[in-house]
Amino acid sequence: MAIDTVYTISSKAAGGGRDGEVVSATGQIDLALQPPKEMGGSGEGSNPEELFSAGYAACFLGALRATSKQAGTPVSDDSTVTVTIGIGKDPEDGGFGLTAAIEAYIPGVDQAKAQELAEGAHAFCPYSKATRGNIAQTVTATV
Repeated sequence: MAIDTVYTISSKAAGGGRDGEVVSATGQIDLALQPPKEMGGSGEGSNPEELFSAGYAACFLGALRATSKQAGTPVSDDSTVTVTIGIGKDPEDGGFGLTAAIEAYIPGVDQAKAQELAEGAHAFCPYSKATRGNIAQTVTATV
């Protein structure tokens, strides 16, 4: 797939990966990382799944706004997207895998239209494209 890149950003992880730090090239992100308590860590820092869920939620909401406007049903400013990322053992290879549950709150339309708009955003969102077929995903809409 050829991409006409208009923006790039890099971040550097140091220390122990999940037990270290991550800093973006701009310095806007400068975080201590700690595994969550559920994975044996202290839970006192951020973690890759938290960062991924934040980026995915913001990107998906942008995709929802763009695709709904193109479809002639712009979403209200009260619309939100919550992305819940899970991590666990992958029984196929013994490693780890991710899950993503995407919940779009789209007030002002009926349930069927909300789900249609959420599915349209899922088809358009770069994070969804990047993970499609690679992690288990669900997309639900509420009104």
